[in-house]
Amino acid sequence: MRFLQLYIACTTALLLFVLGGCSIKQSEPAAPTTTKSPSSSAPQQIDHESPAEDPTADLVASMSLTEKIGQMVLVGMDGTEVQPDISSLIKESRVGGIILYGDNIKTASQTSKLVNSLKRINRDAGGKLPLLLSTDQEGGRVSRLPKEITAFPASKSVGHTNDPKYAYNVGAALGEAIKAIGLNTDFAPVLDINTNPKNPVIGDRSFGTTAKLVSSMGVQEMLGIKSQGIIPVVKHFPGHGDTSVDSHLGLPIVNHDLKRLRAIEFVPFQSAIKEGAPVVMVAHILMTKLDPNTPASMSRTVIQKLLRGELKFNGVVITDDMTMGAVGKVKAIGPASVQSVLAGADIILVGHDLKQQQSVVQALTTAAKSGKIPQSVIDASVYRIAKLKQSFSLSDQPASLADVSTLNQHIKAALK
Repeated sequence: MRFLQLYIACTTALLLFVLGGCSIKQSEPAAPTTTKSPSSSAPQQIDHESPAEDPTADLVASMSLTEKIGQMVLVGMDGTEVQPDISSLIKESRVGGIILYGDNIKTASQTSKLVNSLKRINRDAGGKLPLLLSTDQEGGRVSRLPKEITAFPASKSVGHTNDPKYAYNVGAALGEAIKAIGLNTDFAPVLDINTNPKNPVIGDRSFGTTAKLVSSMGVQEMLGIKSQGIIPVVKHFPGHGDTSVDSHLGLPIVNHDLKRLRAIEFVPFQSAIKEGAPVVMVAHILMTKLDPNTPASMSRTVIQKLLRGELKFNGVVITDDMTMGAVGKVKAIGPASVQSVLAGADIILVGHDLKQQQSVVQALTTAAKSGKIPQSVIDASVYRIAKLKQSFSLSDQPASLADVSTLNQHIKAALK
């Protein structure tokens, strides 16, 4: 009997010890986690892993303020060869991107040489990210390719086919042509719906007059461009199709309410975003029913609430050219650029005039140093830009000029 009592007592003690051990193990605190909650007054942040687990975050953290601000500015240049002005902007201001216009592009070999020179300057200057090397190559009257490359039709002609496969093939050929001369970004396709026959700036740049047609054709052209490793930039959000003023000269005013915009103007952009649009360009137009006092390119309501919030766009937002007349009608380019960044823009496009470009860099730098633009906002934008460049495997290594004869054969085949 004593042996049995002793056995029961020992068994009970052992059971209590085991249960107690399990209880202690279960109550151990979980490893601490850190989350970054964006300020309610700052543009939407990207949630990502802690810097120790995220190489892109490590890269952003290693950059100086000059390098970060530079990534947020994309500039134009003069001439067909590298000039001191553009060299200085890359070396000293550390600008992250260049746009080439018709005046910069004469022949395929000249353009390829120019692009490789720009890459070399950025590489030799220790650029931590490669350059965005861009142009406006839509087709039709907005064409930047050298003359020896087969011309592309206007988007209206592409839209007339009502054949999404054809639009994809045109986009793929566009991407191949852009890549052939060394560029990596195309400000196309246009997703504006040409609902106003008197529109002085869109017209045949649009695929058509209905949201359905522009969505089906525009998205496929975007995917075609993307298939060649070229970054497509869809434009001009929230919709430039029903305007009667050219934003290069003045400030267009659109009086549509949100119900109308959701039913028509937003539709192609929403479709493109669902299909992975990496970059959206925001227009200099005044949407009176959305933000009666502020152009879309500087409006937090348009960029943050609608584009990022409602349409769920998490990619890079770039403004239309800030040297356009529409901006000058509102405020000076420096303060306007600061307002655009605070509204949620990641990249400020400054296509012309060295003084204007320097003014933008200085205004953003001053605003960042003073805290007017929070450091978290700068870091979030640079993170998005870095992710974009990494996802398309951009490089500052020199590229060889593709065979133009073979390229033209491919373009002609796509256009049949």
